[in-house]
Amino acid sequence: MELVAGCYEQVLFGFAVHREPQASGDLEKWTAVADFTHHAHTASLSAVAVNSRFVVTGSKDETIHIYDMKKKIEHGALVHHNGTITCLKFYGNRHLISGAEDGLICIWDAKKWECLKSIKAHKGRVTFLSIHPSGKLALSVGTDKTLRTWNLVDGRSAFIRNIKQNAHIVEWSPKGEKYIVVTMNKIDIYQLDTASVSGTITNEKRISSVRFLFESVLAVAGDEEVVRFFNCDSLMCLCEFKAHENRVKDILSFEIPEHHVIITASSDGFLKVWKLNHDKGVPPSLLCEVNTKARLTCVGVWLDRVTDKKESLLPAAEPSPVSKDQSQIHQKEPGDEVQEEERQSKPNTKKGGLTGDNGKPKKENSLVSPKKRKTAKMLEKKKKRKKIQMIR
Repeated sequence: MELVAGCYEQVLFGFAVHREPQASGDLEKWTAVADFTHHAHTASLSAVAVNSRFVVTGSKDETIHIYDMKKKIEHGALVHHNGTITCLKFYGNRHLISGAEDGLICIWDAKKWECLKSIKAHKGRVTFLSIHPSGKLALSVGTDKTLRTWNLVDGRSAFIRNIKQNAHIVEWSPKGEKYIVVTMNKIDIYQLDTASVSGTITNEKRISSVRFLFESVLAVAGDEEVVRFFNCDSLMCLCEFKAHENRVKDILSFEIPEHHVIITASSDGFLKVWKLNHDKGVPPSLLCEVNTKARLTCVGVWLDRVTDKKESLLPAAEPSPVSKDQSQIHQKEPGDEVQEEERQSKPNTKKGGLTGDNGKPKKENSLVSPKKRKTAKMLEKKKKRKKIQMIR
């Protein structure tokens, strides 16, 4: 097991977690040991996603970086978006979906690392997206005050719902029978069968991260030191506990044999690993913690498991070879209005040839090796200097 975390300081951290069996009756001892730090981005990290082999990070520098966790090398970068990468989600091991400030949602082949579809999803920025457990649908929210449902099979909009405020989080439940939409400090719970709000949970402070622990239990973190567990049916707070000394930026939940684990990341620099108790009314037990001494923004966990068989309905692709130029990672609510189905023209999926409404070519879609990326940056700087001299 390896924790990966991004921060404002442009660094990706990796910590290997070791489990040490204890005597009967004692809490199992976990330790987190620094494995690597990697400074690839030129701006703060904003999103991270993990599958069985790769870790991908998004940044305000408009790029998505890919890391091969088995070989511990940088695999390259995706440079299609214009603007901050706001969200990244894997579905199985074959597909990655990204959203950004440019209003685009892109579906990537996670073997060849090519852009399969590029959808103009929102008039403003895409703030968050979530993939249905079936892989056939996705939800997205943006700064145009809309909640949009996407048919991932053909890359088209299924329907649009107007909401009163800009939402910044949307999340499907584990079974896909309900979903939540977060605006500021409020969580609206929608039932899939009725597409209506069944209840609203109000947190004390603005919410920064929400995770389903179970189909009807939410873990909620916000601009405060406390994490709360809520029941989606009764809308009651089951328990709350002080997790950090500063605001909690991200929270993660996953299950391994004999443990249901929660990871929290905070602006205080700490990553903490918690064990969920069977009684949800009892706060979780702290298993281990590590101080990164950085202002953390996002967290993920890489589990070295056998390849996941889960795949979406998008076309399959063969793996692409690793470039020779790749560098080594340094070791160590009511009133909502539903609009008609929005018709989207089929996107051009030719490599490097995607265009927007204005016909101008977008950034290329293929994988860019670290060496080529550095060379391109140097050429751009030289061109800018020449332009300045000509103006003078």
